[in-house]
Amino acid sequence: MFDSVLVANRGEIAVRVIRTLRTLGVRSVAVYSDADASAPHVSLADVAVRIGPAAAAESYLSIPAVIAAARATGAQAIHPGYGFLSENTAFAAACAEAGIVFVGPPASAIEAMGDKIRAKQTVAKAGVPVVPGSDGAGLDDAALALAVEQVGYPVLLKPSAGGGGKGMHEVHRADDLADAITTARREARGSFGDDTLLVERLVTTPRHIEIQVMADAHGNVVHLGERECSLQRRHQKIVEEAPSALLTDTQRTAMGAAAVEAARAVGYTGAGTVEFIVGADDPDQFFFMEMNTRLQVEHPVTELVTGLDLVELQLRVAAGEPLPLTQDDVRLHGHAVEVRVYAETASIIDGAAVFLPTGGRILALREPVGPGIRVDSGVVTGGVVGSDYDPMLAKIIAHGADRAEAIRRLDSALRDTVLLGLGTNIGFLRALLADDDVRAARLDTGLVGRRVEDWTAGHPDTASTGEGASTGQSASAGLPTDVLAAAAVHTLLELEPTGAVVDPFDVPGGWRVGEPAWTTWRMAVSGHDPVDVRIRGRAAAAEVTVGDTAPRPVSGRPQTATRTHPEPDSQGVEVTFDGVTRAYHCARDGDVLWLGRDGFAWGVREQAPLDAAATADAGAGGPVTSPMPGTVTVVEVADGQRVAAGDRLVVVEAMKMEHVLTAPVDGIVRDLRARAGTTVARDATLLVIDAEGN
Repeated sequence: MFDSVLVANRGEIAVRVIRTLRTLGVRSVAVYSDADASAPHVSLADVAVRIGPAAAAESYLSIPAVIAAARATGAQAIHPGYGFLSENTAFAAACAEAGIVFVGPPASAIEAMGDKIRAKQTVAKAGVPVVPGSDGAGLDDAALALAVEQVGYPVLLKPSAGGGGKGMHEVHRADDLADAITTARREARGSFGDDTLLVERLVTTPRHIEIQVMADAHGNVVHLGERECSLQRRHQKIVEEAPSALLTDTQRTAMGAAAVEAARAVGYTGAGTVEFIVGADDPDQFFFMEMNTRLQVEHPVTELVTGLDLVELQLRVAAGEPLPLTQDDVRLHGHAVEVRVYAETASIIDGAAVFLPTGGRILALREPVGPGIRVDSGVVTGGVVGSDYDPMLAKIIAHGADRAEAIRRLDSALRDTVLLGLGTNIGFLRALLADDDVRAARLDTGLVGRRVEDWTAGHPDTASTGEGASTGQSASAGLPTDVLAAAAVHTLLELEPTGAVVDPFDVPGGWRVGEPAWTTWRMAVSGHDPVDVRIRGRAAAAEVTVGDTAPRPVSGRPQTATRTHPEPDSQGVEVTFDGVTRAYHCARDGDVLWLGRDGFAWGVREQAPLDAAATADAGAGGPVTSPMPGTVTVVEVADGQRVAAGDRLVVVEAMKMEHVLTAPVDGIVRDLRARAGTTVARDATLLVIDAEGN
């Protein structure tokens, strides 16, 4: 075994690798950019080396900087994690040239499988079934169009040089092909530096099933069962589980054998994943999609059902040891499900679900604990989440005796998670896990796209208990009334000790003879319409109206202990509203009060009531602002240009995702400030639409 290993990554995967190194007694070396100087992986490692500024191209993607850090610290090997340099043939070659062991496959295997066109040709020769599609390299737009015509619609455009779903686009009709090719090439060029595309037949009702393989330098190759990754959005995985509920033992054996042959075909060593597409109506028919020549994000579900540490196996194989197990030794126990927690929020805009990256300082963080629960996290309280890197914050994984128990445990873990200060997808994940089709394992890769609006619209507990009908959703659909009532009570509790409210008749909202006066706040939550909230009395015994609802009793007190966290939240409150008592974790950031319960989080901005005339001109044009911090990649209009409502204006990229901003009304473009290649802040004005007739 090595004495010292450098981890060429960041976030949760760096933390996860360092923990195994510590278990093995191996000295760990972390690298970090300026943005990560206080990150958890830096403090966890034995040694940490700065390798550059925040931009990944100048730090985590800089081969010279990483190699120099390894040399300076005497690291014998480099573990690349996933992403960044993990599938970079030049990096693997640079390690070999420097006399440093690359914890991964040989550069030749990375190169063979990194090019999807070559990979398909290679595994097909080994007898592995592949999806019908183009098999030529360097196709121009005309050749791609011809290949599509030969394959037949629907098709999938895929970058040849990369994975992870980036740059992949479904095309269902000829009229959409040209735009899809343009967008796919731009995304592929931005993500991988190579805009080569290939075409594949789009398998209808597909399920995405992948096989984990492990190979050593002595000719031994085994598979460790499969993972189902069918729940994905825009080809990005959201939920992964092991084993798949679809496969029989016979089908599992056949798919595993094909994966082993694919690995053998390129002389593979280390951990790798062979991905297959399977028709939900005919699991006996499976097709090779690609091979990821690295550790996968979702590897923990395999670890939980096999009892193996895949990082340890990687290190032992890289050190020249033979695999300590044969295929007959591999046994699957129980079921495991993993979800990815992202810094993003989902909202319904014009009837469609829109996911926007978020960012900010983490004001409060409590990770779930309990039987069968595992959390792989790369964030801490006080840490800042920016737009420089992938938006994944953590992975929460649950193991159970069967699939139903694993899902129940996972939902409970999400309910117990507290992360305040920025929006996350935790609430969306809870709604997804509550879906009847998900619970019944009726899955395919299009399920999220078909149901995403349902899962985004509201709180799963509200839907199951009928809370919306009994208490009345506030003036903004999908925003639970009790949250705004709790925000008002929390503010009363903040004011009372300061003496700002010393008498129930002496409050800022005015007074009435013979009864306490009402105080009014206009409360705004991102993605929802502002709501007027009125409250009167003291926090221990008050009345509240939310929007147009009738006054109802409410009371609150500082939070005591909770079911999963014996230590109370010093800023939290327990609020009784309509006879139901709930605990809310709280954190204040200026005029924004963050409240969290049941895994959900709301940033409530409290404002004085606004003059109705101020919003009378809504819809009459005005500034077009960036919905998140990011980089302007495309500007499609010019100053003075006439546009129609819905026309594309600007494309902003954040956390490897593109967001197209369109004209809200007919009008003329004025004060165009957006420039391709420049970074913009959230809410920054990009241009102004001068509505016609105004």
